[in-house]
Amino acid sequence: MDRLALTLIELGAVVFCLGLLARLAGRIGMSPIPLYLVGGLCFGAGGFVELSGMKEFAHLSGEIGVILLLLMLGLEYTATELVTGLRRSWQAGVLDLVLNFLPGAGLAVLLGWGLVGAMVMGGVTYISSSGIAAKVITDLGRIGNRETPVILSILVFEDLAMAVYLPILTATLAGVSFLGGLQTVGISLAVVTVVLLVALRHGHRVSKAVHSENSEVFLLNLLGAALLVAGVAAALQVSAAVGAFMLGIAISGATAHSATQILEPLRDLFAAIFFVAFGLNTDPASIPPVLGWALVLAVITAATKIITGVWAAKRVGIARPGRFRAGAALIARGEFSIVIAGLAVTSGVVEAELAALATAYVLLMAILGPLAARYIEPVVKKFTRRARPEPVPA
Repeated sequence: MDRLALTLIELGAVVFCLGLLARLAGRIGMSPIPLYLVGGLCFGAGGFVELSGMKEFAHLSGEIGVILLLLMLGLEYTATELVTGLRRSWQAGVLDLVLNFLPGAGLAVLLGWGLVGAMVMGGVTYISSSGIAAKVITDLGRIGNRETPVILSILVFEDLAMAVYLPILTATLAGVSFLGGLQTVGISLAVVTVVLLVALRHGHRVSKAVHSENSEVFLLNLLGAALLVAGVAAALQVSAAVGAFMLGIAISGATAHSATQILEPLRDLFAAIFFVAFGLNTDPASIPPVLGWALVLAVITAATKIITGVWAAKRVGIARPGRFRAGAALIARGEFSIVIAGLAVTSGVVEAELAALATAYVLLMAILGPLAARYIEPVVKKFTRRARPEPVPA
């Protein structure tokens, strides 16, 4: 069969199936990310049917998906909000970083994957899924709850940590020498700092440059600027995704709101293909050997996220149920854990088992997170009642 025809048939079938999976996820009240990953596993190397025709397109689409994910994340915050959130939540953010980075990094060292593997797995277990967390908070009607600002401040800290972590990870994966690595990381951090300063002082000019009343022109300006900035960032050894994130931060006000609306369908499409592409490149046969480790990580890092949320909420005087709700909302891992693992796998400098472990771990946490958020409160109340002493009869 003609290669173009084969690619179109495979792409059409995959996109159609993604729609069915998203509908199924909506009906059972869960994130579609685990289903997208399972779909990719079924139709990739070692799956039921190998879709080789769309691999090149899936790879490029996946890269665009990551860029749009980070661009949209950046659009949610202004540079001022990021700096303010960092000042307010840095203590909880540091605790979150320590408690949740170490389990992944420690396991990677234990499995002999070296410091690079430790850095990657630490990032995979550290970063919560802001997308799943936001959806859970909305679905459960907790937007006005007192613990919600605590959750959001921790997520903001994680986003900012990503802006520093990803350039360092990119430089490390590039395999440059120690001095070269320091130079690359220095350039990366300098670029991030300059972009933040530009966003703080001249964000309105950036917004004006991309804005247009014509939706077609606006979309082309936005998408073109995102790909251009991402490409320049990659050329400077800064992650392309971070470049898009910083552009998102620089766009603010009504322009950011309109950009979010106009880019959302594109983000959903390309992000879904990104998750499928990650699954396509992971052999399902490689998952059973690491499933036990994924379960161990899931239990440990679910507990550490709850500890983080409880501690942060307690500091601002929130009652016990709210503290546990805050912790449970942070449990889910998703898009950014896969982004980190995807960067590592693409570089080819980490063990193949790392992708399998990351996939199994994200599958577990993307399912466990929403369930924990929904049922943590009745469980806490049940155990609290049991712990109370029986009233003494008069």
